[in-house]
Amino acid sequence: MVKLSVPGIPKSLSPLPSSPPIPIPQAVERVSAFLSPGNAVVLTGAGVSVDSGIRAYRGHDGRYLNPNYKPIFYQELVDPTPTGHLFRQRYWSRSYLGYPPVRDALPNPIHYSLAALQHTGHCRSLITQNVDGLHKKASPSEEVRRRILELHGTLFIVHCKHGHTWDRDSYQERLEALNPLWQPLAEKVGRELRRNPDGDVEVEGMDFASFNIPPCERCAADGVNETVIKPNVTFFGESIHEPLKDQSYRLVEEASRMLIVGTTMATYSAFRLIRHALGLDKPVLLLNVGPTRADSLPAVEKIELPAGDVIRNVAQALCATEAQTDPVLRTLLTSGVVRAAKTGDRGAG
Repeated sequence: MVKLSVPGIPKSLSPLPSSPPIPIPQAVERVSAFLSPGNAVVLTGAGVSVDSGIRAYRGHDGRYLNPNYKPIFYQELVDPTPTGHLFRQRYWSRSYLGYPPVRDALPNPIHYSLAALQHTGHCRSLITQNVDGLHKKASPSEEVRRRILELHGTLFIVHCKHGHTWDRDSYQERLEALNPLWQPLAEKVGRELRRNPDGDVEVEGMDFASFNIPPCERCAADGVNETVIKPNVTFFGESIHEPLKDQSYRLVEEASRMLIVGTTMATYSAFRLIRHALGLDKPVLLLNVGPTRADSLPAVEKIELPAGDVIRNVAQALCATEAQTDPVLRTLLTSGVVRAAKTGDRGAG
């Protein structure tokens, strides 16, 4: 049996001695100079969505904010046995409760500022580990959306094991219709119930076995009761699909430099992109609070400040002149709702 574990920051990196953070104006000047040549690729993590009210997984020390967090692994979710069905009942009951706040979340100034930098070409492409769709919500055009790669997938698409896909909103309606007794719990999300970045909500004392999972309707039309259903996201223990992996490498190769924002890079799918960039002798700049997996790489320049304190000012510095004649850019530079998550953490991913 293969032993699986939740990825984290290597113990040798936590805690790390850190130099005092540089002043914000100096950080803005440095990031602006880094991006000014254009053609950068940006890699983002959960830290960029905290100001949209979506919790980060990890705190400033790189450890999970909830030390008792026990995610469901891919092998458990797709297990066709009755035991696997219980895992799916646990997952979908908690996801049913946590999906609406993620669905309704709005992009914050970081998302819009990065969209502005894509719009002007300072950032050629963006790779995100987030599954909340906020980068695409902030995008001003389909052309910009095409240059956003959701490395770990999206919560907004659902599929069965036979490859039938449909939108999550319609599946949410079916979940609600089949589970009316769970509706009162939904009103407690964000107050009494804790929500994770992937929409999973921690529920104690509930009988998950009572939760009904709607089967795939297309399979049902063929006389098959298929309840092995999962969102189109990469679970712990699941590999990134090869086309996505190849595309992420290609975006790094096409860019002249890499900017990393709001992530500890605990997952190897992100860390290997940094190593790939360094292997190609591309400059790499990291903006994050707390230890990261990249701290062991001396070629990575690090600025230890929250992204929200820096990125919007960078976008203003680089795009203000062009915004005078570009109404789309003016809107991007002044958009964004800040609704900070109750975590005390604004920088880690």
